[in-house]
Amino acid sequence: MKGTQFMDVFKQGFFVIPLYFLQQYKKLKINLEEFLFLMYLYQSGNKGPFNPAKYAEELNIDSSKVMEYIGILTDKKLIQVDVVKNDKGLMEEVVLLDGFYRKLSLLMVEDTNEKSANYQSNIFEIIEKEFGRTLSPIEYEIIKAWLDNDISEDLIKEAIKEATFNGVSNLRYIDKILYEWGKLGIETVKDVENHRKKRAQRKDEEADSNIDLDIVDWDWFDDDDE
Repeated sequence: MKGTQFMDVFKQGFFVIPLYFLQQYKKLKINLEEFLFLMYLYQSGNKGPFNPAKYAEELNIDSSKVMEYIGILTDKKLIQVDVVKNDKGLMEEVVLLDGFYRKLSLLMVEDTNEKSANYQSNIFEIIEKEFGRTLSPIEYEIIKAWLDNDISEDLIKEAIKEATFNGVSNLRYIDKILYEWGKLGIETVKDVENHRKKRAQRKDEEADSNIDLDIVDWDWFDDDDE
């Protein structure tokens, strides 16, 4: 193969498959080839142009195989071919991936609930109630890491209170609070309370130090109003 041919191969680009998708594809009840074709469509985004001839050319497979994959994915309600109006006002066929997104979301929820059931802690439910939504698998792993590092549920609850007090309902923010507390050697709720008292005391001292000394030292009795 000549150098220019290699360059043509590189210019074709590549597509990335999220590891979570790869770990879960069997639960979608499709085989690996069908999954790879679905990932090819996924790279084009939702409402990508429906063009079987282009699919066959870019994937170097027969058109009949392309239609077979499309039929299977459609039957399993992972994709849908529909006609929509494009930006130019013309009608065109597109591939909708809403079914795939929906099933993937359900799998993520099931996976998170299953892990929560196997982990003896109600902190997950507390945070979900605070956020008003279901935790994502990534958020679950962050919380699990806290517990695995012997951070008590009571301390986590205090970090949630701190975040809420500051108007932030974000797990990364809570994680940063716990990290900063860890650096300060804060391990219990009592430690948090002592830290807050010291912080309030420092603020009071700083406020006192900002008092205008000219006013404080003024000799009011010797002030002659001439």
